[in-house]
Amino acid sequence: MTQRQEVPFEPVTYEDIQAAARRIQPYVVRTPLLHAENLSRRLGADVYLKCENLQRTGAFKARGALNMVLSLMASANPPKGVITASSGNHGQAVAYAASLVGVPCTVVVPKTVLPVKERAIQAYGARVIRCGTMSSQRIERAQELAQQEDLAFVPPYDHPWVAAGQGTAGLEIALDLPTVRTVYVPVGGGGLISGVATALKSAVPGVRVIGVEPELANDTHLSLRAGHPVDIGETRTIADGLRTNHPGHYTFPIVQRNVDDIDLVSEGAIRQAVIELLGANKLLVEPSGATSVAAALAAAERGEAPEGPVVCVLSGGNMELGMLAEWLR
Repeated sequence: MTQRQEVPFEPVTYEDIQAAARRIQPYVVRTPLLHAENLSRRLGADVYLKCENLQRTGAFKARGALNMVLSLMASANPPKGVITASSGNHGQAVAYAASLVGVPCTVVVPKTVLPVKERAIQAYGARVIRCGTMSSQRIERAQELAQQEDLAFVPPYDHPWVAAGQGTAGLEIALDLPTVRTVYVPVGGGGLISGVATALKSAVPGVRVIGVEPELANDTHLSLRAGHPVDIGETRTIADGLRTNHPGHYTFPIVQRNVDDIDLVSEGAIRQAVIELLGANKLLVEPSGATSVAAALAAAERGEAPEGPVVCVLSGGNMELGMLAEWLR
């Protein structure tokens, strides 16, 4: 069984997110909020895309990783090295952060890691170790190595510093579009949505925050129905960044408090969203990042179009091009 990261439960605050924004500002991109005319026509409301696919390392993960690594290095006992567990994007982010502060980095990835993500991690000088196929397996292995090698473990989602860093994307949405009414956010372990929802609920009264999961990786959806974290075991969705088998112990109570709903999307809908974003919006977005658009389109097709303005968070763009080429045939 995976060891739980022992952190005191103090819900991430708006002030924490503001402090994180100041801390990471020199090292991240303030990603654009682009108006999507094609999606706006289909939903009958203004739709904007928060382009975290254009972030450093190709995903929102740079925000949380930087906030935690910089905070660790500023502590009384800075680590001699860092280690994490990741399906790919978080690993790249931690490797990037470690390279900035000059400490070694190890990333434990699944045996099924996408080659494009493994190469990107190694390009930042990190050591890569493959382990299992489930998020719990690689997290457990990374925690074991952290103890054996005296490294600081940087959780992929389940820590207040990580959630605060991810929440800076929500802070930017609130500042750039204060009239926003509905925001769709991809959900894996819950680090992104817990931070984004906290920022938005603090800054924009009445905004609805809707999480999005693949039907084949619906752990947060089931957990909210059960009232406690549910472990769904191994998952097989094409949205590899959302293949967590249970929500975070730290992030889940925040999701319970601040997220209005969780929408589920099919594999076909995710695939079509990737293709639409590339064709109509000229944006390369990986399947995990495209789930937000898939959910907005599915709602419109059901006759339940969300209140606008709508923002879809495109959480990452590290797409395996060989896979995309097959979809386009």
